[in-house]
Amino acid sequence: MDLDRALRISAAGMQAQSTRLRVVAENLANRDSTGQSPGADPYRRRTVTFANRLDRELGTSTVRVARIGTAGGDFPVRHDPSHPAADARGYVRVPNVDSMVETMDMREAQRSYAANLSVLEVTRGMLTRTIEALRG
Repeated sequence: MDLDRALRISAAGMQAQSTRLRVVAENLANRDSTGQSPGADPYRRRTVTFANRLDRELGTSTVRVARIGTAGGDFPVRHDPSHPAADARGYVRVPNVDSMVETMDMREAQRSYAANLSVLEVTRGMLTRTIEALRG
């Protein structure tokens, strides 16, 4: 039934966006997590990569999390000679997490989740009306 397919596709989208929101929350929670000794790496921003997956049972593609990786690039530095992870010049490498980028990613994931939830609610309503029509 096509309505069942719509429910399952929306559920897959919601699950993918839930994972994305969890990763954003981890990034924000660790934006100040530096190393504990000189030269130690701070927290590295995590990223989510999505992919389409052919669901043979549904006969269509659904979204899924392909992988959770880490963002590359250099770490920013901050001058803080009293920090335990400061190098000989007093600089500490800090996480490559930008709160603004994370907030925008969070809002995009929230909108995608809400869109899938709306589809799920409309589909459920259609199923309910169909059952009611068949009963009486």
